[in-house]
Amino acid sequence: MAEHVVRLIYPPDLLNMPVINQLIRQYSDLDINILRAEVSPREGWLEVQFVGNAAMIENAIHWLQEQGIEVLTLGA
Repeated sequence: MAEHVVRLIYPPDLLNMPVINQLIRQYSDLDINILRAEVSPREGWLEVQFVGNAAMIENAIHWLQEQGIEVLTLGA
């Protein structure tokens, strides 16, 4: 079982979109834990911990990037 912590930086046009909800539904085999968040009307970020299969974590990160989310690795 792998663990990965990332910061998700949202562009303004995605702040009101249910990206995390979609992520959880699509990658239901992963445990996804929001550790910290700061969101304003113009910008936002979340620090998220993924726990599960390493390949599935990488797929989830790639999916987030495809949605327009910037993903910064904080810890593995």
